[in-house]
Amino acid sequence: MRKVARLIALLMVLALVIAACGGDDTGGETGGTPVDGTEAPDGATGANCELDQVDGDLNFYNWSEYMDPELVTAFEEQYEVDVVEDFYESNEALLAQMQAGAVYDLIVPSDYMVGIMIQNGLLAPINDDAVPNLSNLLARFTELPYDPGPEYSAAYQYGTTGLGVNVSVVGEGYPRSWALLFDPELTGGFPGGVSVLNDPRETMGAALKYLGYSLNDTDLDHLQEAADTISAALGGIATFDSDQYDEALVAGEVAVSHGYSGNMIIGIGEAENPDDYEYILPEEGATLWIDNMAVPANAEHPCTAFTFINYVLDAENGAALTNWNYYGTPNEAAVDLVEPEVIEFYAPTFEAEDLEVIEDTGDYEINFTDFLAQAKS
Repeated sequence: MRKVARLIALLMVLALVIAACGGDDTGGETGGTPVDGTEAPDGATGANCELDQVDGDLNFYNWSEYMDPELVTAFEEQYEVDVVEDFYESNEALLAQMQAGAVYDLIVPSDYMVGIMIQNGLLAPINDDAVPNLSNLLARFTELPYDPGPEYSAAYQYGTTGLGVNVSVVGEGYPRSWALLFDPELTGGFPGGVSVLNDPRETMGAALKYLGYSLNDTDLDHLQEAADTISAALGGIATFDSDQYDEALVAGEVAVSHGYSGNMIIGIGEAENPDDYEYILPEEGATLWIDNMAVPANAEHPCTAFTFINYVLDAENGAALTNWNYYGTPNEAAVDLVEPEVIEFYAPTFEAEDLEVIEDTGDYEINFTDFLAQAKS
């Protein structure tokens, strides 16, 4: 899987866009031993964890296919802990689990969801002393509106949400539009139909963009239009899937897949006939997202979580992550270590106009979930 001047241009555009817009037997105890062999302070908590301290295994709740397994293995070996990963399909699914009392040490919420979780008291402040590699982040990623400072999160990766298209099926002259998901006259003729993300903000947002609205629109009539648009397109929608959409595309199961840039680019690159596929951003506009590492307020092993965050923000590890998953790195120290072809893949996506960052709409958020459920029924 897998030019720095282009990255500079990328970051300038990114700045404009953002401006516009299992476990071990230690249980809930803390006070583990730092890897340097010194004893941790009595009653250590996330607030006073030391650099490189671990206090148990890491229970990691993440998006699927988003963490380089070699980095995980190396962390386990270096710190003599296990990393147990669970996966979720959407930010809303993550939020529901955390509100229901699920216990994890590290999570990866997207931009707007960080703000929601802060407001709900679900996140612990980042311990700067335990995460000195926060200084490696590009300045733009320390001035984000959903977590100024930042105080509760550390940028992980960023990218876009668009469409993977099997050109050999849909034809060379296909419209570069969300119509590839939502126009029944188009999708009805696609063998296998299309795959749509099982994500309220992304899928409702795509329908809103198709209709000419902002993906952060808070007009209920517009949301109803979006839901009706999705509902009318159900005949051509083969699946609502946030996990295997790239595999389904290159396996010929669907003609078009709605999904995230890195996964889609890797899937296409590994296909037997990659020239048959394209990843596009629809002309109506698309999502620019920033994912973040955060430690839940109820984490049982916060020190291990902070140590893992610091580990990911290391220059070499940050570059290895981006070289593995093809998403943008917010890590300035890692930039020179990212393979040129990887930057070439993800940098051009930010040259498109009308990219939007999903924003926290407060009490209105539940409507995106409810309207998508209505549309799918």
